[in-house]
Amino acid sequence: MPSLGADMEAGTLVEWLIKPGDTVSRGDVVAVVETQKGAIEIEIFEEGKVHELSAEIGAKLPVGAALAVILKDGEAPPAPAKPAPPAPAEAEAVPEAAEEALTPPVAAPAPVAPAPVAPAPGPNAISPAARIRAHELGIDVSTLRGTGPGGVIVLADVDGSAQKPKAAPPKPASPMEEMRKAIAAAMTRSKQTIPHFYLSETIDVQPAIDFLETLNDGKPPAERVLLGAIFVKAAARAASKVKTMNGHFTDGAFAPSEVVNAGVAVALRGGGLVAPALMDAMSLDLAQTMAGMRDLVGRARAGRLRASEMTEGTITISSLGETGAEAMTGVIFPPQVALVGLGAPHVRPWVVDGAVVPRNVVTLTLSADHRVSDGRQAARFITEFETLMTMPEAL
Repeated sequence: MPSLGADMEAGTLVEWLIKPGDTVSRGDVVAVVETQKGAIEIEIFEEGKVHELSAEIGAKLPVGAALAVILKDGEAPPAPAKPAPPAPAEAEAVPEAAEEALTPPVAAPAPVAPAPVAPAPGPNAISPAARIRAHELGIDVSTLRGTGPGGVIVLADVDGSAQKPKAAPPKPASPMEEMRKAIAAAMTRSKQTIPHFYLSETIDVQPAIDFLETLNDGKPPAERVLLGAIFVKAAARAASKVKTMNGHFTDGAFAPSEVVNAGVAVALRGGGLVAPALMDAMSLDLAQTMAGMRDLVGRARAGRLRASEMTEGTITISSLGETGAEAMTGVIFPPQVALVGLGAPHVRPWVVDGAVVPRNVVTLTLSADHRVSDGRQAARFITEFETLMTMPEAL
C-alpha cells in the first residue's frame, strides 16, 4: 500500500485491474484504492509477472502492507513462511520421591473455623415491585445497575432507567467530513514542521490577457487557453531556474528535482481540495498545459487520479480563477518546499511609460520553506515569473 499523501495512514482496496499470471510494466495501473481524498489509481513501478494478489477487495490496509507479489523474469516464487518453532519443552517433572526428599516437613496449621458470611444477592437481584415495573415498561433488567442493599435493583432504578433518553447510534462520517479531516491533518503537519516564510508581489498581467484574447479568437470554448495555464507554465519555468523551489524535503535533507511536476490545486464539487501534478510541465506547450489541466480537473472530480499524480508533485500552483479575492497565502504541501498562490485579476490604476492607465493585475504570494531557501531566492522566483507575464508568447 503506497503512501498517497503526508496525511495517509491506510487505504481501502476497492478494485483489482490485474490477475495472477498477467505481465505488468512500469506505469501500468494495477489497482484502485479509496482514501480520505477519494479513489486513487495505483501504478506499478516494477516489471514482471503477477504471482499472487495478497490483498482482498474491501480490505483496509496500512501504508506499507503487501498488495501483490510481482516476480521478475526468471525469479523464483518466494518460499512459504516457515512454521513457528515449537515451544521449548517443559522441564522434566521432579520424581515424587526426590521431591519429598527435598521438601522439609511443615507442620499443618490448626484449623480455624470460618466466620459466617451473609449470602450475596445473585446477579440481577431485583425487588418484586421493581420486577413488575420493569416488565410493564419492557426494560431488560440485565441492563440495570442496582442501588439497593447489596446491589439489589429497586423500583427507583427501574423508573430512572425509563426516564433516560436512549443514545442515538453514532452517525458515520461522510466522505466530505473524511476529506476535511485529511486536509486538516496534512495542513497541521505542514505548519508544525515546515518553517514557512512568504513574499508577495502585485504583477501586471495585462500583456498575458491581451495575448490570450488574440490566441483564443475564433476558437470554441473547449479549445481556449485560460489564464491559469499561463500561470502554471510560468511557475514551472521559474521553478526550473530557481532550483530551491522545486523538489522534496525528506529525511532531513532537500532533494531538488530534475523535472517540474506542477501540482494544480483543484476545488472539488461540494467542497474539498486536491492538488494532483501535471507531470513534466516544462515539456508541454500552452495548449498541452491547458489540455492537461482540463484532464486533471475532470479526473479529480470523478475520483480517478493516479498515485503518481498525488505523490510526485514538486511545486504547487493554487489560483483563485477569474473572480474572487485579490490575494491568497497558501500552505505548502509536504514534502514539497514551495507553493505559489495567485489571487483573481483585478483592474487597478497602473503606471505604464509614465502614464497612469487601467490594467489587470494579480497578486502573487510565494510560500517557501526556510530550511531550503531564503528571501533572496524567493525574490528571484517572483522576478522570473513576473518577466514571463510580460512576454507570454515565449511560453
